[in-house]
Amino acid sequence: MEIAVTNETDIAIFAIKGRLDAVTVPELEQQLNQWFEGTGKKLIFDLEGLDYISSAGLRTFLSTAKKMKVRDGKLCMTRLRDNVKDVFTISGFIALIPAFDTLGAAQDSMR
Repeated sequence: MEIAVTNETDIAIFAIKGRLDAVTVPELEQQLNQWFEGTGKKLIFDLEGLDYISSAGLRTFLSTAKKMKVRDGKLCMTRLRDNVKDVFTISGFIALIPAFDTLGAAQDSMR
């Protein structure tokens, strides 16, 4: 798994590529914990390169959503592949974390 973190003005974008499972989740959690040490309130998960997500990956998204709610922040996802979108839809997470087809639409939702 690869994680590229970029910041555009006040929005952090976590681009995740590869598989998000029990083996790779700790790396994402470490990066998120570092980000949460700051004061950011806007976070986008760019999942264009995410091939697979397990229940461990879903827990990380749920935990992030809870932390963002406490922080009164905004969180969304963008560019989900069909198989990953199916997992989020079936699990009900799509109702918790808004999903957008394009990065631009996700960024617009943050403003």
